[in-house]
Amino acid sequence: EARRQRRLLLVVVCVALLLDNMLYMVIVPIIPDYIAAMRGGGGTSGPSAPAGGNGSGGGNRSLLPARYPPASGGNEDVQIGVLFASKAMLQLLVNPLSGTLIDRVGYEAPLLAGLAVMFLSTATFAFAENYATLFAARSLQGLGSAFADTAGIALIADRYPEEPARSRALGTALACISFGSLAAPPFGGVLYEFAGKRVPFLVLACVCLLDGLLLLVLAPPGGTGARANMPVGTPIHRLMIDPYIAVVAGALATCNIPLAFLEPTIANWMKDSMGASEWEVGLTWLPAFFPHVLGVYVTVRLAAAYPHLQWFYGALGMAIIGASSCLVPACRNFGQVIIPLCGICFGIALVDTALLPTLAFLVDVRHVSVYGSVYAIADISYSVAYALGPIVAGQIVHTMGFAQLNLGMGLANVLYAPVLLFLKNVCQMKPSHSERNILLEEGPKGLYDTIKMEERKG
Repeated sequence: EARRQRRLLLVVVCVALLLDNMLYMVIVPIIPDYIAAMRGGGGTSGPSAPAGGNGSGGGNRSLLPARYPPASGGNEDVQIGVLFASKAMLQLLVNPLSGTLIDRVGYEAPLLAGLAVMFLSTATFAFAENYATLFAARSLQGLGSAFADTAGIALIADRYPEEPARSRALGTALACISFGSLAAPPFGGVLYEFAGKRVPFLVLACVCLLDGLLLLVLAPPGGTGARANMPVGTPIHRLMIDPYIAVVAGALATCNIPLAFLEPTIANWMKDSMGASEWEVGLTWLPAFFPHVLGVYVTVRLAAAYPHLQWFYGALGMAIIGASSCLVPACRNFGQVIIPLCGICFGIALVDTALLPTLAFLVDVRHVSVYGSVYAIADISYSVAYALGPIVAGQIVHTMGFAQLNLGMGLANVLYAPVLLFLKNVCQMKPSHSERNILLEEGPKGLYDTIKMEERKG
C-alpha cells in the first residue's frame, strides 16, 4: 500500500510539473496576437513562435515583430520581455521563504497551495483583458511554482529515500518537465486558433483542479502523524554556504544559461543569418525533446550501475553544453542548427538528472533529511537563468553579437565542468547527525522516527 501510494504521489507531482511548464510555454504562440487584439492591432491567428526548452524555460522576445503597434509611453518589446521573465523573478524572490515553510510544515500542504495558486493563475490568463492582468497572472504562476515545484521535488526525494529508485523518480519528473515544454506551444497554438483564446487555459485549469483533488485524496495536508513530529530542517542560509551544495547550485544555474539565453534570441538570428521561414523557426526546439529524454534515461541507468560517478556525468553534460553552445553561431541552415540545440538539451539532461539526487544525498549525510530548502536552492538556480534570459539576452546580442554570446556561455560551461571534481568523494560520505542516521543505526525514538522506520520496512 505504501509503495502504491508513493507511485500515485509521483504521478501527482509529475502532473503538477507538467502543468507548470505547459502554462509557462503555452503563451509562447499566443501572446503576440493576444496583446495585439487587446490594443486593437488585429494580429494573426495561430502559432508563430518556436517551442521552448526545458525546466522553467523562458519566453521568446523574438515573437514580437514590428507589425504590432508599440505601447504608448514604453517599449513593447521590453514589456513582453518583462512579462515572460516575471514568473522566474517572483519565483526567485519567494523560493527562500517557500523552502523554509516546506521544511516546517511538510510537503503536501505547500504542494496543494501551489496547485491552488496555479489554478488561479491559469483562470486569470483565460479571462485577462489587459497587460496588467496578464502580468499579474504570470507573476501568480511564479508564486505557485515556488511552492508546487519545490514541494513536489522534495516530496519525491522524501518518498524515494534509496538509490537508484530516487534517481528514477526524479528522472521521470524531469521527463515530464521536458514534455510539458515541448507540448505546450502546439497545444496552445492549435486550441487558440480553432477554439478561442480561453480554451487552452481552461483545459489546463481543469487538469490542475483534478490534480489537486487527487492529492487531497492521497495525502490530506496535516493528516499524517509523521509530519506533526517532523524534525527541524537545516536553515536555507546554512545550506547555501555548504560548499558542496553551492557547487551543485552553480552547475544547475550555469548549465541552464545557454537555453535561457538562446530562447529569446535564436529566432531573430535564424531569420537574419539564414533566412529561416516561420515553420523552421517554429520547429527549432522540437527535435531537442528526444535527446533530452534520452539523456535522462542514460543518466538514470549509469547512476544505477556506477553511482560513484554522478559528478562525472554532470561534468560531461556541462562539457557537451559548452561545445554545443559554441557551435551554434557556425550553423548556416535549419538542419545544422538542430544538432547543437539537441546537444545542449542532452547535456542539460545529464546535469539535472545527476545532480538533483546528489542534493538530496548531501542533505542526508551532512544535514537533516528534510528537503524543502535544498530544492528551493535548486529552483533559485534555475530562476536566476530564466529571469535574466528574456531581459538581458537581447541586449547582449545587440551590444556584443550573437556569436560572442554563445562563445561566452559555452566557455562558462566548459570552465565550470572541472569544478564538479569537488564532488568526487561525496558518495563516500557517511551520515553523521541526520535523521536517517537515527533511523538506521539507533532505532526509532519518537513518533516521526517510528513511522519513517515502518515506511522503510514496507
